[in-house]
Amino acid sequence: MAVNSTPEAPLPVGEVSRLIGGWIDRLGAVWVEGQITQLSRRPGAGVVFLTLRDPSYDISVSVTCFRQVFDEIADVVSEGARVVVLAKPEWYAPRGQLSLRAAEIRPVGVGELLARLEQLKKSLTAEGLFAPERKKPLPFLPQLIGLVCGRASAAERDVLENARHRWPAVRFEVRNVPVQGVHAVPQVVQAVKELDALDDVDVIIVARGGGSVEDLLPFSDEQLVRAVASCRTPVVSAIGHEPDTPLLDYVADLRASTPTDAAKKVVPDVGEEYERVRALQDRARRCVESFLQREERGLAQALARPSIEDPHRMIDERADHVSALADRGRRTLGHLLDRADSELTHTHARVVALSPAATLQRGYAVLQRADGHVVRAPDEVTAEETLRARVAEGEFVVRVDA
Repeated sequence: MAVNSTPEAPLPVGEVSRLIGGWIDRLGAVWVEGQITQLSRRPGAGVVFLTLRDPSYDISVSVTCFRQVFDEIADVVSEGARVVVLAKPEWYAPRGQLSLRAAEIRPVGVGELLARLEQLKKSLTAEGLFAPERKKPLPFLPQLIGLVCGRASAAERDVLENARHRWPAVRFEVRNVPVQGVHAVPQVVQAVKELDALDDVDVIIVARGGGSVEDLLPFSDEQLVRAVASCRTPVVSAIGHEPDTPLLDYVADLRASTPTDAAKKVVPDVGEEYERVRALQDRARRCVESFLQREERGLAQALARPSIEDPHRMIDERADHVSALADRGRRTLGHLLDRADSELTHTHARVVALSPAATLQRGYAVLQRADGHVVRAPDEVTAEETLRARVAEGEFVVRVDA
């Protein structure tokens, strides 16, 4: 219930702490899951102190339990182990501190861990974080490679030595972080984000040697998976050995089975590239030589043709034929012109013979009325009508008497 307080009548700190303790006392026992980060078992002490941490949210809470409760799982639990605790929240009023009083502690088994990882894998797959179309291609020759690995680890040595053996000019930006334990996830995430923020880094390698399922758990953490998925720089996962497949392998743009394999996949071998360039040069030279030889053979065959060896022979052979065709065309055209002239003469004679002017030359006349119509019958004219008479040498006017 809400407590009434005003600026004039504030509650003392002790009263507030007491009220918080009262509210917390009302809570029953709850099952809590977390990772043991600190463990204190003093000889002869009847109480064991430990710190339980949630790696996903980076929250820790103190836990106390009687020694006999912890002794039941002391042989299988150590710092870094994940456990499930049945505990009741307690409030220590003098210090204002929350803690848990554990009544039972159970270690999380490998089978249960794998089942939870499989469930998380399905959830992230449904979100599309592992989709192939999200994968970014790696650069052919990275100038600066970001490397996240343990300090002075075999994974770091394998990546650096193999990469520099393949391409001596390659440069690395190394971030040494814990690769197992309670602090691995936040520091690996921070290192990946730092390298991704550098514009000069072309690709990021997250490397670790092999280990047990529990040792590789940080690389299946949801926070790390989402951080890698949001990177704009291509990320290569090189965690464990061939059988090890943490969730980081699925979200990374490229999975390498080992750190050595990551160096081989990220950095090209200068010797192999030189041999490849030389092979391409030889292939190009052979292609050019083959093309020139083929063209030379074609040119030789073309020059061997009679039309190329003696081009005037064809002209000479065709000259007589052209002359004969020209004479034939000339004779044909003359014959056609003569026949056309004869036909024209005959036609002209017929035209002249049939011409009205020739008829008038023989003494005939043509009578026309005033409107221009030709008179063909006597009944077409009337008495006293004036007509025009046309003869061969001209025309004159006549008048009808009757």
